[in-house]
Amino acid sequence: MTRGGANFTSDELALVLSHYQLGTIYSATALLGGNSRAPKRIIVSEKGKFLLKRRPHGKDDIYRVVFAHGILSHLNKGGFPVASLVPTEKEKNTVLNLNNHIYELFEYIPGKRYDNSNESAYNAGKSLVDFHKCINDFPTQFNPLKETYHDSTAVRGHLKLVSKKAMPGNGVHLSSLAEQLTTTYNQASTNVNQLSYDAWPEQIIHGDWHPGNMLFENSQVVAVLDFDSIKVAPTMCDLANGMLHFSIVGGRPNPADWPDYLNMEKLKIFLNGYRSEAFLNDDMLNSLPDLMIETMIAEAVLPVAATGFFGNLSGDDFLGMILRKCLWILNNKAEILKKIFE
Repeated sequence: MTRGGANFTSDELALVLSHYQLGTIYSATALLGGNSRAPKRIIVSEKGKFLLKRRPHGKDDIYRVVFAHGILSHLNKGGFPVASLVPTEKEKNTVLNLNNHIYELFEYIPGKRYDNSNESAYNAGKSLVDFHKCINDFPTQFNPLKETYHDSTAVRGHLKLVSKKAMPGNGVHLSSLAEQLTTTYNQASTNVNQLSYDAWPEQIIHGDWHPGNMLFENSQVVAVLDFDSIKVAPTMCDLANGMLHFSIVGGRPNPADWPDYLNMEKLKIFLNGYRSEAFLNDDMLNSLPDLMIETMIAEAVLPVAATGFFGNLSGDDFLGMILRKCLWILNNKAEILKKIFE
């Protein structure tokens, strides 16, 4: 299995590919990375190069997948850089449902991962506002989940689960971390709500805008990936998430050794890319540090609540690092806002 995760069996792969008109298959190479429960293969055939993906079992209902495919088609027609879906040969359907699994086949887009350059960060911010503009008029009769990381009962529920994980050696510390994160999260949510969050316009947002979900070429975004987290919410939720991910500083093997601070230059550059084509009022700009705190806590707490770990990292160490970074944002909020308003 790929990195201890799910994989395709030979019979399964043959059956799935038989539903597509790809001609002779030359190779089917496992693609590592991403969700280990969602196996992927790079398919090379006489018709070209493709990416085959099996969605995690039970992750999405068929209506949500169809909705996401409609969005991809809309973006593609609007000229936004996304991978095109390949329909099945007979049904002409981009959703293949076999044996309680959902499969998707995409045209392969070559590109490079984020190179940490200022130009790439700027263009990632600009691509986000382009995405918001392109998808703003998408017609839909099916709304995806509206609850985001902001002021979320689900996030608070996961924090409660973490606080109850009293295991020998780390239970007391983990519980204390969860309590401090809950206090920090609640204060951030309150701050955002006081800035008229509920009155801000809502539309479809990406829900997971970070460097790993983009491909670049010459610092330009050539493909945006992973539309599994689509929501209906104010666009500030996407913007704050992107600002966090493009400014967060990590990289060391042990999260306990990660620094507290954010890269303020990258934060501003990403924001400038977004603001190159979008007007944000003062309340929206003032909300960004607190929204960054909320999204950071939300992303960290779910896996720790489920397993006690974040990937292969200790839940104790990881949540401790998250708390330090949240407190750094709180303690440096005035400086961050000064940078934002420059």
